[in-house]
Amino acid sequence: MKRVLLITALGLALLAGGCGEKQESVSGAASSVQQLTLMLDWFPNADHAGIYQALAEGDFAKAGLKVHVQVPSDPAAPLRLLAAAKVDAAISYEPELLLARNQGQALVSVAAIVQKPLTSIVSVGSKHITTPAQLRGKRVGNAGISYQHAYLTTILARAGVPASSVKEINVGADLVPAMLSGRVDATLGAFWNYEAIQLAMLKKHPNVIHMEQVGVPAYDELIVVVRKNTIVNHPDVVRRLVQALARGYEAVRNNPPAAVANLVHASPGLDPKLQLASVRATLPVFFPSNAANPWGWQDPKQWAAYGQWMLKEHLISSPNAVLDASTNELLAGQGLR
Repeated sequence: MKRVLLITALGLALLAGGCGEKQESVSGAASSVQQLTLMLDWFPNADHAGIYQALAEGDFAKAGLKVHVQVPSDPAAPLRLLAAAKVDAAISYEPELLLARNQGQALVSVAAIVQKPLTSIVSVGSKHITTPAQLRGKRVGNAGISYQHAYLTTILARAGVPASSVKEINVGADLVPAMLSGRVDATLGAFWNYEAIQLAMLKKHPNVIHMEQVGVPAYDELIVVVRKNTIVNHPDVVRRLVQALARGYEAVRNNPPAAVANLVHASPGLDPKLQLASVRATLPVFFPSNAANPWGWQDPKQWAAYGQWMLKEHLISSPNAVLDASTNELLAGQGLR
């Protein structure tokens, strides 16, 4: 899902400081250390722990890369700037990539950071909403994103609940405040590994309904995206980036507290307790369910099924948006070298 990001001075400073010549580095002259810019999808958080771990432990440097991490000032910016060659790689979401490709942007996902949907239906325990059927007559908040509406209608249809019986409310970034204030009965857009943990820490006993269990096809929530021509012209650079990230996320699995310490050191405003709880909750989906597959694996059948759902829901119109939208060829032990 596209997270809602408030513009911060930090984000603006990083964005302004990183949009110079170095963004074109992967198409520039060869050098001993390859400069590369990587834009996050949102402010630094537990989902990015492996990125900051790789930075702190020198995994990028060992791969011959100097990676400049940027924080977007606008949640719509990463793929737009990537398509415009203002950054070299971007963290994004499977549905956002398919929407961008539907608009003709030649972008490809080269690794999955999070292998399952994080977007969920979340409610405080006092609302007693544990199944989609219990949404009848309720107010459901979302962030105003088109595919979130489609998620909800898909879930309601499967549960036999008329969509007209549920009131959708766009609460923007205020997912947790909207639940705490009683403005909504539940939200579709909160992450089970973040907002639900926030509610649990507030002793609100949240209930979580995982979308892939109630009718929405599974998808990779967080992905690494590059331009198609970067894969064609510089596959070695992309391979080195992806494999350094793999080492970073493996280190997160081996020592979550150390990874969170590096994350918080890089972004001091974060709550260490929340980030550690979030990292621990997310660990299982940082890696493929089949241990025979390398970190970053993207299930082609899963991508095809989710793409077909987006076509069916008229979120995208071109089958080409789905065709070759992801590749595993640059992962450890896979094809392109």
